[in-house]
Amino acid sequence: MKKKTALVCGAGGFIGGHLVKRLKAEGFWVRGVDLKEHEFAKLPADEFRLLDLREPRNCRRALALGKGTFDEVCQLAADMGGMGFIHAAECEIMHNNVLINVNMTRAAAEAGVKRYFYSSSVCVYRDMKPGEPEMTEAEAIPANPDNEYGWEKLYSERVAMAHGRKYGMKVRIARFQNCYGAEGTWTGGREKAPAAMCRKIAEARDGGTIEVWGDGTAIRSYTHVDDMTEGIYRLARSDLEGAVNIGCPQYVSVKELVDTVCKVAGKTVKVKHVDGPVGVQSRNFSNARIESIGWKAKVFLEEGIRRTYPWIEAQARAASLPRSSGPRR
Repeated sequence: MKKKTALVCGAGGFIGGHLVKRLKAEGFWVRGVDLKEHEFAKLPADEFRLLDLREPRNCRRALALGKGTFDEVCQLAADMGGMGFIHAAECEIMHNNVLINVNMTRAAAEAGVKRYFYSSSVCVYRDMKPGEPEMTEAEAIPANPDNEYGWEKLYSERVAMAHGRKYGMKVRIARFQNCYGAEGTWTGGREKAPAAMCRKIAEARDGGTIEVWGDGTAIRSYTHVDDMTEGIYRLARSDLEGAVNIGCPQYVSVKELVDTVCKVAGKTVKVKHVDGPVGVQSRNFSNARIESIGWKAKVFLEEGIRRTYPWIEAQARAASLPRSSGPRR
């Protein structure tokens, strides 16, 4: 039997890298594409191509597969990061991500790809108040995203769906909630909140002080990467049309996130609240659509941090070691 083939765009990133591993475990022949190699893992992809998908010709090169066509394309390539980056680099995000998505979607449709997965974000939704009823996917419209990243994602969803209608391409769209886990960005300004808290607490002495943006009351859901890749895999093969939320139903404040990391680390820290881009006050989304195909989050926050913190702690420890000046003579 012929092996199924998959193209993973953004394979050098956090979720994309984990998705490559999942697809390989399912028996796919996988080509990964990104601007860069994966920083933390040696991926088991059958091929890996360094390509800038902002360029239409590079999208066509990514899709070239002899006389055949990829069975599916998973489009996760994006210029993105944590809240600090999203607010500081809004022009770059709008420019780079729209180019990637317009060009990749069109190239896949014209190449005859039958199944196309697009990774969107819950940033498409408006700000919510704590305790508001769960928001469904349809309630993203009328639109009022909190940041330009959300506006770009919403537009790119429409691009994918339009091409799906015109070319008969099965488009599946996931709106990711905050994803975390090992082998992801943990320092440098693009890391998400769970990774940032793990790093800060790993670097702090017991009883020391860490800085946290805002007053600690903002509420989020954090989804472990193992649950996320399972959701992507199921959604991509499902009959669910339109956007689908994928996220853990456990909602915690930033303060509770800090307390959970401290518990796992076995440390006590003081928190200094400082000004910074916090984002929305709260989020609360329905997972009914993704759960209708048998998916449920299995990894809740404490367990997810137990899987993540040791890896980030090891990275931070290695980064703090003095670099060798070379062999002595």
